[in-house]
Amino acid sequence: MKYEVITTEGRAKRAVMETVHGTIQTPVFMNVGTVAAIKGAVSAEDLENIGTQVELSNTYHLHVRPGDEIIKKMGGLHKFMSWNKPILTDSGGFQVFSLAGLRRIKEEGVTFQSHIDGRKIFMGPEESMQIQSNLGSTIAMAFDECPPALADRSYVQPSVDRTTRWLERCRKEMDRLNSLEDTINKEQLLFGINQGAIFPDIRIEHAKRITEMDLPGYAVGGLAVGESHEEMYHILDEVVPYLPQNKPVYLMGVGTPANILEAVDRGVDFFDCVYPTRNGRHAHLYTNKGKINLMNAKYETDDRPIEEGCQCPACRRFSRAYIRHLLKAKEMLGMRLCVLHNLYFYNHLMKEIRDAIEGGVFAMYKKHKLEALAGDNGE
Repeated sequence: MKYEVITTEGRAKRAVMETVHGTIQTPVFMNVGTVAAIKGAVSAEDLENIGTQVELSNTYHLHVRPGDEIIKKMGGLHKFMSWNKPILTDSGGFQVFSLAGLRRIKEEGVTFQSHIDGRKIFMGPEESMQIQSNLGSTIAMAFDECPPALADRSYVQPSVDRTTRWLERCRKEMDRLNSLEDTINKEQLLFGINQGAIFPDIRIEHAKRITEMDLPGYAVGGLAVGESHEEMYHILDEVVPYLPQNKPVYLMGVGTPANILEAVDRGVDFFDCVYPTRNGRHAHLYTNKGKINLMNAKYETDDRPIEEGCQCPACRRFSRAYIRHLLKAKEMLGMRLCVLHNLYFYNHLMKEIRDAIEGGVFAMYKKHKLEALAGDNGE
């Protein structure tokens, strides 16, 4: 891997990351394909056409179905889903948080109940690395615990200490796996994850400890899970300066366009979130003047595209009225067009951000963009 910062404006970074599966221009939004598919009938070819740089898939979900061993037999995740650009796989660690009622945490790892059939699954650092190695992703995330944002210090500190120990085990296991003859991607990269809920001192100390491991990249996890936006921005202000400036920084599971603009301003490179796809499937669409709900009756005879000037597949050809009709009729094409529009919007937003940083006008761009996005005035 090669990561090079081209230019900065304040803490905002414009960088290029070269990987075995291609080059990533940052800041970048990773389109979320949890089970190796974007919800909304969006194909790998569609992703290419709307400017997607990185696809993100979920270790736990692919382990449960169809099984990482099957994907390995099929040549790895890239071949399986016919996607030839970078893929990031999360570690399954978030399921330690989201499946709280179905899991038991101990030093060795976590025992889950499958949300599909109830069977018991054990996953620890070594198991997570093995699964991600079988998938052959470009970037593998370390196995961690994501404590609730508002958890007590008495819970958070031991959790973070365990996450640090798990990270060391992840690194050793990935080094071993990358040396094996039958490993699909021997250049797989490991990103460590900073945790600590909303305690700045725990976050900072953890950032220092994981930075010493000199990993290819670092993520800030455990945000956007219950705290306020102001608390999230405060944590980023505190912790990002303690992560290596010559390595990519990934803010996990964030977020809205406004969240992204604020986090870029604080030095973050990588983002992912289900918002654009989830909102698209429910007719909530992003525009440069705010969000619109296409199910509103006022769009019944609106012959304009979702957004004038947008070059996404939906806006280039179809009217709001037609797409609304499809949604009301429960035709899959309506949902698909809405998801494509939202993902295109996010990918194009990131290009605008990169151009603004490179041009030295990001502060001005951010101010105007936040003002434009502030209301539901997309019509």
